[in-house]
Amino acid sequence: MHAGREPKTLKRLLDMDLQLAGKTALITGGSKGIGRATAEVLAAEGCNVILVARDQAQLDEAAAGIRATRQVNVRTIAADLSSDAAVRKVAQEAGAIDILVNNAGAIPPGTVASIDDERWRQAWDLKVFGYISFCRVVYEQMKARKAGVIINVIGAAGESFPTGYIAGAAGNAALMAFTRALGKGAPADGLRVVAINPGPVETDRLIMLRKAEAQEKWGDESRWRELSASMPFGRPASPAEIGNAVAFLASPASGYTTGTVLTINGGG
Repeated sequence: MHAGREPKTLKRLLDMDLQLAGKTALITGGSKGIGRATAEVLAAEGCNVILVARDQAQLDEAAAGIRATRQVNVRTIAADLSSDAAVRKVAQEAGAIDILVNNAGAIPPGTVASIDDERWRQAWDLKVFGYISFCRVVYEQMKARKAGVIINVIGAAGESFPTGYIAGAAGNAALMAFTRALGKGAPADGLRVVAINPGPVETDRLIMLRKAEAQEKWGDESRWRELSASMPFGRPASPAEIGNAVAFLASPASGYTTGTVLTINGGG
């Protein structure tokens, strides 16, 4: 075990070396939430990380936080990944990577009547087609080296099919099928492709929404945690818990896992 690593990673929890030191991981949506937590966990395991997101200032903040505590190479690329051309430009700038974590994109809630074509297509351009485009480019690069892992962070709505989140449910279900199909053939190319379906995660966005709900319900936003009382374990997942799972799936410790979608929702 390496000195100076915090006890939050799977390496400490399971007392195993994830053998990720020196690998290079690219994380989209890497400036905050699950993406940033994933970058921090991978950096703690010795990975060099490339953070991709739209906002350069947020990327700089995230990168500075990792550099302050980890002796790894941290790069940032500011980009909107909602077009295939943008994805290819980022992939070219990033160069060879060992691990791709697709995490960028948030599909808005709404029913089939309330989400118009423009909003639906914009959301899918980033979350659905953005993932597919990045997989297409990076898979070929990894295939040439006969090594690499792709992890798609999707979302549990692809399994639970909420009517009020129909664009997200359909998009996530499509990405689940895409992951399973791509991952099924990946061993022949020396690769693995897997996915994670998080349930509710305590990101800044979730906290903001819960505070607004608590303010509306009780006139007191500070009571927002009470809205999670009925959830499994009485809380949402933490971003680090999702990041830990990403690190394990990316590692040789999970080397026989491909075409699989791991649901992390507390059993809910």
